[in-house]
Amino acid sequence: MNYESFRLASSPFIQLYNMYPVIHPLPGPHHRVLAYQDNLKAFFRKIFIQHRQILDENDYCSYIDAFLNKQQKEKNNPSSHFHELNLLCSVTNMFVAGTETTSSTLAWALVIMMKYPEIQSKVNEEIDKVISGSTPRIQHRQMMPFTDAVIHETQRFTDILPMGLPHETTADVSLKGFFIPKGTYIIPLLRSVHRDKAHWEKPDDFYPHHFLNVDDKFVKREAFMPFSAGRRVCVGETLARMETSLMQNFSFLPPIGMTADDVDISTCGGLGLAAPPIKVWPLPRFHDP
Repeated sequence: MNYESFRLASSPFIQLYNMYPVIHPLPGPHHRVLAYQDNLKAFFRKIFIQHRQILDENDYCSYIDAFLNKQQKEKNNPSSHFHELNLLCSVTNMFVAGTETTSSTLAWALVIMMKYPEIQSKVNEEIDKVISGSTPRIQHRQMMPFTDAVIHETQRFTDILPMGLPHETTADVSLKGFFIPKGTYIIPLLRSVHRDKAHWEKPDDFYPHHFLNVDDKFVKREAFMPFSAGRRVCVGETLARMETSLMQNFSFLPPIGMTADDVDISTCGGLGLAAPPIKVWPLPRFHDP
């Protein structure tokens, strides 16, 4: 359900719907997306009931428990932010943002590895040299600049959220001669940065050297913002460990009957960009003990 909702959200119609919600009464995939959201929220409401039944103020087992305990302590505070709607929105946002974006990025990474077997081979060589058969750790990352560059380039090229997420100005702002009043609905077009020729040598191609200097050392790029701009917690560390572990243990090939040339990695506009529904042949890799 989560993948299908994200796939539908990647369609041009949903992009149009987000810009012009007045078209809501018209038939279209937005009704299915909203229905999926309602089902997800109903599921979480059942979870909240279960947690309330066994709630222990001295034992917090999850974010939900901590929130419910705080809600109980502030039940007589009419201005408290710890109410049911906030809990529902917070948990839903964490679930959607923490699962589908990560899984979609991983799916895109596997598709790209099938498309460019020479890049995949180079990643495998670097992983074997640095990690061998051990468990990937964060400290390995700085010793694998090419692998790190491939991960970052996957996030830049695929642009999972090309339009970012809607924001609202909290104060009057002047930007490059334009006045933006408080309360203005803002949609940041992140793709305009990730495909800007002024910042990227080959903006429309998958090119890991965007993140490597002349000495093949990893370099950060100011124009890299897959998680939007401003103060955000980057999930890149977790994503890097997951992708490295997959590449350490498997090689990813197109299904029988397909070649690398048949793999399509073209993307189009939308709220989100789900990876194409293509079969992947994972071939186990063997390491020396």
